[in-house]
Amino acid sequence: MKVFYVVMLSILVCVGCDNSGDKKKYKQESLGNINSLQVIITNQLWKDSVGEIIRDRFAAPTPGLPQDEPLFSMNQMPPETYSGFARKYRLFIHATISDKDTIAIRKNPYAKPQVGAFVTATTQEGLVKIISENSDRIITAFKKSEIKERQRRTKISKMRLDSIPANFGVTLEIPSAYHIAKAEKDFYWISKNLQSGTTNIIIYEVPLKTIQRDSNTIASIIAMRDRIGLKKMPVEDDGEFITEEAYAPYLFESSIDGKFAYETKGTWEVRNQYMAGPFVNYVILDEKNDRYLVMEGFTHAPSVAKRDLQFELESILKSAKIK
Repeated sequence: MKVFYVVMLSILVCVGCDNSGDKKKYKQESLGNINSLQVIITNQLWKDSVGEIIRDRFAAPTPGLPQDEPLFSMNQMPPETYSGFARKYRLFIHATISDKDTIAIRKNPYAKPQVGAFVTATTQEGLVKIISENSDRIITAFKKSEIKERQRRTKISKMRLDSIPANFGVTLEIPSAYHIAKAEKDFYWISKNLQSGTTNIIIYEVPLKTIQRDSNTIASIIAMRDRIGLKKMPVEDDGEFITEEAYAPYLFESSIDGKFAYETKGTWEVRNQYMAGPFVNYVILDEKNDRYLVMEGFTHAPSVAKRDLQFELESILKSAKIK
């Protein structure tokens, strides 16, 4: 028996030796609320111009919301406290004075999934310059990561959805808390009840000629939304579900499932009533079928923060697979 144990021990040692060159390391699961950002920076830098540029860029108002809500909810901590449990937060910026000017955006440095921006400079002015010049790139990396995280959470408990009309040719991954509000051949509406209000997704299609791809694009999209709102969105007391008239929505070029899309963020309202909220609209180019596929998410939640509600809707719409 002693010989047997010696042989087995030798095999285990050899196996361990074979894996000694494996560079893969176990990463803990990250944590944190959606759109929460840790800022690792000294208290003095946080109070001065470096903190000001970080707050200016990363706590800027989120586009398309009726009230100002920051892009990220931020928490600052000094570098000496950034260890152990604190390193598990999913998004972070680490900014320090060092002997050279550098920036690196890294995936999963301490946990998974995680995105961290490491910034060093020889002076405060250098840190401000690097953060200012790279903030858009950092924000894009953070938002892309958060969309994936929101979609991962959706997969834990998905709505079984077999009833999107086949002619739309689209599938979505939707949390199980949603329900079908309206299902017609040319219009589809799903909704989730909140403690005060609802979040909603609508799907329809329009001919290619509907949207002018020029300086009038945003006007074409607004006119399209308002026509559908008047025709398909029932509102009490003969109200009209339209694009809020006082401010022009934000228009971006985007993509859904590899297809070109116009992304519009703005505010909807019910004309002559005290009802309004944010929307995100994707007009997806489908030349093969001579159409635009339109998907929109909108929220009605009076007196409630809406950033993360809209972010959930955005993550659902970006999960679309178009046949």
